[in-house]
Amino acid sequence: MNRSSTHVVTEFILLGFPGSWKIQIFLFVLFLVVYVFTLLGNGAIICAVRCDSRLHTPMYFLLGNFAFLEIWYVSSTVPNILANTLSKTKAISFSGCFLQFYFFFSLGTTECLFLAVMAYDRYLAICRPLHYPAIMTRRLCSILVSSCWLIGFLGYPIPIFSISQLPFCGSNVIDHFLCDMDPLMALSCAPAPVTEFVFYAQSSLVLFFTVAYILRSYILLLRAVFQVPSAAGRLKAFSTCGSHLVVVSLFYGTVMVMYVSPTYGIPTLMQKILTLVYSVMTPLFNPLIYSLRNKDMKLALRNVLSGMRIVKNI
Repeated sequence: MNRSSTHVVTEFILLGFPGSWKIQIFLFVLFLVVYVFTLLGNGAIICAVRCDSRLHTPMYFLLGNFAFLEIWYVSSTVPNILANTLSKTKAISFSGCFLQFYFFFSLGTTECLFLAVMAYDRYLAICRPLHYPAIMTRRLCSILVSSCWLIGFLGYPIPIFSISQLPFCGSNVIDHFLCDMDPLMALSCAPAPVTEFVFYAQSSLVLFFTVAYILRSYILLLRAVFQVPSAAGRLKAFSTCGSHLVVVSLFYGTVMVMYVSPTYGIPTLMQKILTLVYSVMTPLFNPLIYSLRNKDMKLALRNVLSGMRIVKNI
């Protein structure tokens, strides 16, 4: 960043969701409830996977790690939303803004990669069931999970650091509830076409690669499922991957609208709502989707809750 500018931005103002003080209190309570339930729901999945030996399989190992990721993903935005909602200044420091920017995109990229890995797991389980135990070993699962985290977090330091070095010498008001690419670039005093191109090319590559792989996996899955002779077998196969398909549709549907289609024609309020859906509501819905559609997970969660009651009574 050019520190020799006459007016150097040291903080940004996140407008969030404007409204009266009563509306701000309502939004604070709403986001707090959503955050607590998200932590409890995903935490329950992690406990169920760790405590129930029947869930010590590759699918649930990935699901447990995905729940862990969702806790961090929602925590990259909601705590700041809560603080910002009750704040009179609604300010976030320069470094705090870019740290949130980094973690938000890194965790979002990691989520895209996780969804692709989970699609690969479902493809192997249904299309190659005899080879599944030999291919999807604990070691391979660990490698895939580690690769998702590494790729997600190593992909954005340079582009985001480059953006942070741009001169921000004008307005510091961001009409959003988080630090995102478009609002930050709009506040920069100097154009940075190369930086923008690298950032959007990288984000688009991740999105299109993972979406294409997931679609390919499900096309092969559907072809395999329709070849199953019994209706019960087809139903079981659909239920096995149905939860993952719902999560993929919810997450990618809103992300594609925000980062692939042009956003200049979308009202600012609608952009905020779409961002809320994939960054806040999806982590909340995931435990419900996976637990309500999965008998083994429901049984494991009941056992965890029963164990907690027994410990409490002792």
